[in-house]
Amino acid sequence: MEPHQSLESLARELAALPLSLGPVRLIGIDGHAGSGKSTFAGRLAEALGGAPVLHLDDVATHEEFFGWEERLRAQVLEPLAAGRPAHWAPYDWVERRFGPDRVLEPAPVLLVEGVGAGRRALRPHLARLLWMETPRAQSWLRGRNRDGRELSDFWDGWERAERAHFSDDPSRPFADTLVRQSGTGYEWTSGTGATAGTVASVTEGDELPRA
Repeated sequence: MEPHQSLESLARELAALPLSLGPVRLIGIDGHAGSGKSTFAGRLAEALGGAPVLHLDDVATHEEFFGWEERLRAQVLEPLAAGRPAHWAPYDWVERRFGPDRVLEPAPVLLVEGVGAGRRALRPHLARLLWMETPRAQSWLRGRNRDGRELSDFWDGWERAERAHFSDDPSRPFADTLVRQSGTGYEWTSGTGATAGTVASVTEGDELPRA
């Protein structure tokens, strides 16, 4: 299956999908920490004309790397499913507490990005699941280099937690689209068989994307 390279064409494809959460097409962007999810989500949001992005880093906490699904359901999924604005409080990783409430209006396309965006509790609500096809070791090295030595202990704990999460609740086998960063941008492959087999490596750009 030939890869595509136009984010605009991917945006058109996503915008034409059936609604999946009330009046919303919820698009999950999953992958290992450091795989480039946030950067890709931002660029895809631009291609979608300014679609909102919900970062799961704002939902997780130091105590609950992956124990946030009930909070996400109550604060975000249930209101949006009913066509109401969602009111949620992002977590402050410096202050170690939740910040002021934010409002997330129902939108035709809403991107939710982060490790666990394709978990089984979310998949029934997704119109499409995208997986960032960056190897785990490469992704984690990017993340460690980005965050510096002062967060090495955090990364030790994170890597153990991420391994356990994907062992129990893998996302990649359920992805509809694989996304790879290339030297000129992104390549993506969708459809039946997109996640089958080993995907050939591509040249990485000089800029290291955010998680």
